[in-house]
Amino acid sequence: MAVPSILIRAGRVLNNGLYRATGGRLMGTMRGMPVLLLTVRGRKTGAKHTTPVVYLEDDGTYLVTGSGAGSAEEPQWFQNLRRTDQAEIEVGRRRLGVRVAVADGAQREILWQKLLVQAAFFADYQAKVSGP
Repeated sequence: MAVPSILIRAGRVLNNGLYRATGGRLMGTMRGMPVLLLTVRGRKTGAKHTTPVVYLEDDGTYLVTGSGAGSAEEPQWFQNLRRTDQAEIEVGRRRLGVRVAVADGAQREILWQKLLVQAAFFADYQAKVSGP
């Protein structure tokens, strides 16, 4: 049974509020990985949307992946990232404007391996998409 989208949105608003109110002390980790708030404009509406996402910091670069927990479809927020070159992130109490670059090819594979070292559960997500 799918979760109604209104409940998903309400949960995200609550999560984001707790994250902001506590500077990330609450809602600032997921499965042992740090979480940041990503704000990106919608590709259709232009409205800003904020989504909590797990990240990996690599040489001062914030890396996120649009895994959708193993869904065959990319999350909406990742589709929005593909169509822009700018976003905003909140890491704890810091707000930063960031340049968006979607990795592909060999660069994507290198970054994916770095992510798996820190968060092996992403391999399970990949297996859901790839199948046996």
